[in-house]
Amino acid sequence: MKKKLSALAASCVFAGAVHAQSAVTLYGVIDDGVNYTTNAGGKPLFNLSSGVLQGSRWGLRGTEDLGGGLKAIFTLENGFDVNTGGLKQGGAEFGRQAYVGLSSNYGTLTLGRQYDSVTDYVGAFEAGSQWGGYIAAHPGDLDNMNNSNRVNNTMKYTSANYAGITFGGVYSFGGIAGDFSRNQLYSFGLGYTNGPLSLGAGYLYARDPNQSYFGTNPNSSAINNNLTASPVYSGYASANAERIAAMGGAYSFGAATVGATYSFIQFKGLGGNPVGGAGPTNTYRGSANFNNAEVNFKYQVTPALLLGVAYDYMKGSGVNGNSGATYHQGSAGVDYFLSKRTDVYVIGVLQHASGTDSTGKEAVAAINALTPSTSNQQTSVRLGIRHKF
Repeated sequence: MKKKLSALAASCVFAGAVHAQSAVTLYGVIDDGVNYTTNAGGKPLFNLSSGVLQGSRWGLRGTEDLGGGLKAIFTLENGFDVNTGGLKQGGAEFGRQAYVGLSSNYGTLTLGRQYDSVTDYVGAFEAGSQWGGYIAAHPGDLDNMNNSNRVNNTMKYTSANYAGITFGGVYSFGGIAGDFSRNQLYSFGLGYTNGPLSLGAGYLYARDPNQSYFGTNPNSSAINNNLTASPVYSGYASANAERIAAMGGAYSFGAATVGATYSFIQFKGLGGNPVGGAGPTNTYRGSANFNNAEVNFKYQVTPALLLGVAYDYMKGSGVNGNSGATYHQGSAGVDYFLSKRTDVYVIGVLQHASGTDSTGKEAVAAINALTPSTSNQQTSVRLGIRHKF
């Protein structure tokens, strides 16, 4: 009997120790606000929208210590619309992130739905990812620095920090029997931080991007997804592949930070994907290129008050003899923290377009994720509140 009681006591102690080494955290963001857009499909628009400065979400994050520096980890993150209660990311229950993996002193390996390396290593330098929200992202967010697109079926490695240097990569299986390269995607990146200086670079290659990159939400299809929604590059849905090469950096001096990003985006093999839809996607051939450059500045006036400004320039190459489109965009933001978890903010974005866009028509202004203007200019102003828990 004593032996049985001792064994039972030992097992209870062991169970308690295991429990103490595991942790699950519930977290989230609720972001909502009022917007005014000068031209949304031809008319001015007042509306409420959710998740502009930071996507509204709730999530579960967990770790379990397996011993010897090895940990099991997972993240499940759901995006939602505050104003309707509906799911974001095309109706995915955990559309923002969903992965499980192992972490050690040598790095982290995870499997699931995740961000690519351009987002991970360069995205933080863009104004939209700091104080400008998705409306301050680059036109169409076509370089994905504002993480509009997630990648399904991925293996991802993230290194440990080696004297300020980090690196990693992502591989997404196409999942097509008999064609290993169909719908596959890979990405890799490198980051460096040393005191006030931060640098990052990333590369992404997506085969059949209309499915593998833009069509990864549950309600996405070849003719109903992000790629076919934005006139900035919707006409290139028939591309066989997309490539993104990006770099960025920031330098802080006192309360001020200056940052910059550059990205090159190419839709390669136009006309090679028969599910690209109708219109110019069936007639374009060759490649369409975009060059994008941004400079930004932010100033922490007080611990509670942040100011930011940015300018972005994007130039698209012509296809089939057209001139391509040029986009100029200016952004400004004010963020005031009422507490560590709650802040109120104002964001303003002005965009001007010229030339011929991807649809073969005269370019119209198209601030990211908003209904495009019917003219070459569009302005949007937002007053919002964000609460973190």
